[in-house]
Amino acid sequence: MANYSLNKTVYNRREYVNVIDTSFTQLQPPPPPVEDTITVEQFFTYYNKIFYDIPLIGNINSHEYLVKTSGEYINAAAPNDETQLLLDEITSLRQQLLVANQQVLNSQVSSSLNI
Repeated sequence: MANYSLNKTVYNRREYVNVIDTSFTQLQPPPPPVEDTITVEQFFTYYNKIFYDIPLIGNINSHEYLVKTSGEYINAAAPNDETQLLLDEITSLRQQLLVANQQVLNSQVSSSLNI
């Protein structure tokens, strides 16, 4: 029969943290595959190739979806300076039209009262 000697090393709490690696390195998810990642330049090359194959309207995978999601991302709903100037001009023209219509109405009323 063979004799084997067993040695047991015991660490106290302070030594244990310095000697034993307790991080979970083997349970981390694998990194994403590199071949699935495309550059922005590649994206637009593909986009231009399939532009006319993309449906116009749809909740996903359509030009409508691209416009909606990109618009939300860049906050396209907020009026820019040029749009605001045009909206201000429309408001001014509406006010002028209202005043002109009131003058025409007042003129017609006064003409009918003079008859």
